[in-house]
Amino acid sequence: MSRYDALLVVSFGGPEKREDVIPFLENILRGRNVPRERMLEVAEHYYHFGGRSPINDHNRAFIAALKEAIDLPIYWGNRNWHPLLPDTVRQMRDDGVKRAIAFVTSAFGSYSGCRQYIENIDRARAEVGDGAPVIDKIPPFSTHPRFREAMTDRVRASLEQLPSGRLIFTAHSVPTSMAQSSPYVAELEEACAAVAAAVGRTDWKLAYQSRSGPPSQPWLEPDICDYLREIRSDAVIVPIGFLSDHMEVIYDLDTEASRLCKDLGIRMVRAGTAGTHPAMIRMVAELIKQEPAACSGTCCAPPVRR
Repeated sequence: MSRYDALLVVSFGGPEKREDVIPFLENILRGRNVPRERMLEVAEHYYHFGGRSPINDHNRAFIAALKEAIDLPIYWGNRNWHPLLPDTVRQMRDDGVKRAIAFVTSAFGSYSGCRQYIENIDRARAEVGDGAPVIDKIPPFSTHPRFREAMTDRVRASLEQLPSGRLIFTAHSVPTSMAQSSPYVAELEEACAAVAAAVGRTDWKLAYQSRSGPPSQPWLEPDICDYLREIRSDAVIVPIGFLSDHMEVIYDLDTEASRLCKDLGIRMVRAGTAGTHPAMIRMVAELIKQEPAACSGTCCAPPVRR
């Protein structure tokens, strides 16, 4: 029997219509030294798809699948856009939830992918005040066999379409200062190696995408498009660092990288994200029955802002 009253799905959030895009991006970039020109450039990525990010629809589908597998009430709150986390925690309190377990849609440990979500949860609970439920966060889960099973299936299906393609994994680039204070790169490399081995590949590459910081700040490299220009060979691109086909995937890979591959005269297949793969649903059902391990107080420090 679960010791929790509810499951809380916590995600990044995304705009649902054109009018949401700028307020959404301003929420993300508040307190960060990102030129407004860069923000407006990213806004165009959303406008390319009518101002609607697919991340919220993914979360709705994910929650619908979870409801078929677990017997806890499921709530959903976002970091940056509606439904916002404080509003969700307030609803949980009003519904009488005393203790919840949180699943964050981020598989790898870093400040933005783990500790910042803990801070978001703590801030939301403080905002709600008396009666706010206790919320335990499930740690990053890139080592979980169910996650790797889901990604292995996605990669195997893509290799069937393009057996000769170079296997290239991608993840969101982060400042090197963030990477150095977290297990992000090590966890990515371990997961990539495990998935590659499961499909019989020893030759693979980890590249990065979606950089958003100022030029003066070093971020993880190589960028996926730079790497494609370097190798100029057919590629199977696997966005292992993303759980769903949200904006960074459908624009940076399906649009920009795909266009580049056509310009270079090479073929590209993009593997699916873990999404609602049955193994992912089974993973969450297993994780909510376990006592979450506590994170180290010194892990995943915020990046140095410049």
